[in-house]
Amino acid sequence: MRTSLRACRRTTFHLPAAALAFLLAACGAKTETPAPVAPPPQEVGVVTATPAAVGVVTELPGRTEASRVAQVRARAAGIVQRRLFSEGSDVKAGQALFRLDDAPYRATLAAAQATLARAEANLLQTRAQAERYKPLAEANAVSQQEYIAAQAAFKQAEADVAAGKAAVQTAQINLGYTSVTSPIAGRIGRALVTEGALVGQGEATQLAVVQQVDPLYVNFTQSADEVLRLRAAIASGKFQSAGSAGSVAVSLVLDDGSVYPQRGKLLFSDLSVDPGTGQITLRAEVPNPKGALLPGLYVRVRLAQAELPAGIALPQQAVQRGGAG
Repeated sequence: MRTSLRACRRTTFHLPAAALAFLLAACGAKTETPAPVAPPPQEVGVVTATPAAVGVVTELPGRTEASRVAQVRARAAGIVQRRLFSEGSDVKAGQALFRLDDAPYRATLAAAQATLARAEANLLQTRAQAERYKPLAEANAVSQQEYIAAQAAFKQAEADVAAGKAAVQTAQINLGYTSVTSPIAGRIGRALVTEGALVGQGEATQLAVVQQVDPLYVNFTQSADEVLRLRAAIASGKFQSAGSAGSVAVSLVLDDGSVYPQRGKLLFSDLSVDPGTGQITLRAEVPNPKGALLPGLYVRVRLAQAELPAGIALPQQAVQRGGAG
């Protein structure tokens, strides 16, 4: 400290007065620390908690299922000539999917039509003969035996015409089976046969599968004990019923944790308990207009099966767990 003062004094003898004043100010000046600034007050949200009806939400595991499934089968035997759809596309009810070789069935139809024409010609002849024999029999110009034979021939000709018409109709139906159509509207999977395959020989060969995915079914299970406790709470007045099966709203939680935007409804709850698992099967119906959900998908089902009449709903951020729970 003494050394620095001497240095300051020694310097003052050789510098002007203005420089000396500057050095003295530099040696003796002290920096002042700025006072800390108080932080602004923290903003908090305020929610007024009022009693209201709160749904008792249950979350259960389930799987999606097509609402309608149709196996497309060949009802006529023949060679597959053409596949008329794109695999994985949406098809309409009655849309042609496969075309079989129809040459044998056209020939059968032509033969049936010829047989019918011959029967109709025979009917004209027997009818005219029966009508001609009727006044002759009344006048005893012919025997009763001949008149009865004419009437029998006429009736037999009528039966032949009816059988011919049935044969023609059968041939037309079999010819129609060579164009395999979709029984329902939905999404078709891959083709199970290719062009050139022989199908329908001895059995109805499966050609493809069509599934209707809008709406989509969701099958899930719930413990029978949980269902009984819930019903007992409703009976005692602790909870209120959420309504009939068709009025209970259902939402789906997907595997990635997101909630499916379309809400569905509960269709039914099974009347019996599975003796092996002790579970009750339930089914919900969910709209699927864009086909985002696929059959067989694992989901979690949220549904409100009851209501707490005077519950208080709070934001999740406002609820904290302590040592007592």
